[in-house]
Amino acid sequence: MKLYNYFRSSASFRVRIALALKGLPYEYVAVHLARGEHQQAAYGGIAADPLVPLLELDDGTRLSQSMAIIEYLDEVHPAPALVPRDAIGRARVRALAQSIACEIHPLNNLRVLKYLSGTLKLDEEAKNTWYRHWVRTGLLAFERQLAPLPASRFCWGTTPTLADCCLVPQIFNAQRFNTPLDGLPRTMAAFDACMALPAFQQAQPSACPDNEA
Repeated sequence: MKLYNYFRSSASFRVRIALALKGLPYEYVAVHLARGEHQQAAYGGIAADPLVPLLELDDGTRLSQSMAIIEYLDEVHPAPALVPRDAIGRARVRALAQSIACEIHPLNNLRVLKYLSGTLKLDEEAKNTWYRHWVRTGLLAFERQLAPLPASRFCWGTTPTLADCCLVPQIFNAQRFNTPLDGLPRTMAAFDACMALPAFQQAQPSACPDNEA
């Protein structure tokens, strides 16, 4: 398999975590978003929508969108499971994951930040204030979702799930923009539990071949 991705892309990070948790080898293909490589013809001939991540299977089949890729991997390689087998558990985990992937992340990804600073001419501090506001708001909502759930080491249960695959990259990005993370006890406990595992350490941006210090 080939994974077209970018070290700072949180959507790419999610897929790298899933691949690491399942012990699946892949070829790392870097696509530098900040330099616009995803918008160049070479990548456009591969990706229908010029985004990362893109997973290319051994038979040439290409899959896009991080959540779809992770669910595919979980169906084809079911152990360790990233989505619970019971219906309620699946709904809870998917709701947590989508709170990040569908509510927090779209407001704060690179193309939105570039639009704020480029087209709308916001200065750096205004752009970062936007970022911190929406990430903080979303993480507080995430914490409220965790609060009534049974006590657990990770977001749900005793092993990482799709929710953790989404949470960890979002916390990395929040830390990069100095977003306040106080008042999030269960969220940060799940993050810390994840980062104690080799799979999450192997998938983090600093471990990527295209990492820029």
